Amino acid sequence: MTSVKNSLELISIGTHEIFSTAALENKLAQKRPLIVKFGADPTAPDLHLGHATILSKLRQLQDLGHTVIFLIGDFTSRIGDPTGRSKTRPPLTQEQITQNSKTYLAQVGRVLDVSKCVVRYNSEWLAPLTLDHWIKICGQVTVAQIMEREDFSKRLAEKAPIGLHELLYPLVQGYDSIALGADIEFGGTDQTFNLLMGRHLQEAHGHEGQVCITMPLLEGLDGQLKMSKSYGNAIGLAEPADQAFGKLMSLSDTLMWRYYHLLLLFPSAQIEAMQEDVRSGHVHPMALKKDMAFRIIERFWSKTEAEDALRQFEELFQKRDYSHAHEITVPYGEVSIVQLAKLLPEELSSSEIRRRIDAGAVSIDGVKVMDQGQTVMPQAGMVIKVGKHAIYKIK
Repeated sequence: MTSVKNSLELISIGTHEIFSTAALENKLAQKRPLIVKFGADPTAPDLHLGHATILSKLRQLQDLGHTVIFLIGDFTSRIGDPTGRSKTRPPLTQEQITQNSKTYLAQVGRVLDVSKCVVRYNSEWLAPLTLDHWIKICGQVTVAQIMEREDFSKRLAEKAPIGLHELLYPLVQGYDSIALGADIEFGGTDQTFNLLMGRHLQEAHGHEGQVCITMPLLEGLDGQLKMSKSYGNAIGLAEPADQAFGKLMSLSDTLMWRYYHLLLLFPSAQIEAMQEDVRSGHVHPMALKKDMAFRIIERFWSKTEAEDALRQFEELFQKRDYSHAHEITVPYGEVSIVQLAKLLPEELSSSEIRRRIDAGAVSIDGVKVMDQGQTVMPQAGMVIKVGKHAIYKIK
């Protein structure tokens, strides 16, 4: 195994906070494979690059010789964690949970070494628990502790409803850490409360508390909100590589550095040196952005797909050879430009399409669309451009 100091430095890259560094150092000093837990509720069929920030960190732990447990919250999905939301998240049906779980397992293999990954479902230990057991667990946590969770306290102050089942969610997630004997648990910054609850319950049961490591939330394509399919700003791990490459190239020059740091795990010193090269004029931001996009596609898709995506991007966007545009099939018949744009793989909302029309970022066969109410009759070979790096040709 790598030395404790080197392991600590490697694990720390890109993290938001470690609770605590001293505890992590003590665990690493035990010179044994640590149990590293990461849980994901299968709330949607697709994972995206926002999930990949944590998955990349887990891969580092795998490479250091530790045991990563990818926990699928098939039981907790039935409750609905409201994290980061102002209202209750609707629970899923068993059929939805089963289907989404299958897609999760296929996608995590893009990042983790699945041959070394342990996959568990929390229904294994949560479903059999009796009511008296749950009452004992509830007795180890006070109402004041639960209300420390920011979204709960905020909703209470706003007199917004909070379901009693939601208050139990942190306890249920925390019990997972007891069942798995977790040494380390990873999560986004929006999961800090739940992770610390896991440590509290472990200690309340007489176990050594886990180290809680939070990762920054990766901003989506808009550069403002966290990456989420529901916000329409995500890059899905199941998307075609060329489409993902184009989306990455649409990032602002400022946001590019976050992707280098959180997805490619470049140390801060290396990124600062790259930024200095840009300021001094030695390197153009476009060259670095293509390098970033290539590395991300190579890492989470494949080298071959990265090479093809780069070549297609250069031919399509720099040489303007639209014969390489991504082809789509649309229903025959006259439609509004807003309706047509909604059929594109970008999955844009009507309001976002209208915003781009007003900004002059939508064109058909090279002619800008200026009227939101404009209608069009789709024809084979017609080229539609929505934004700087979303170009499609009707098949």
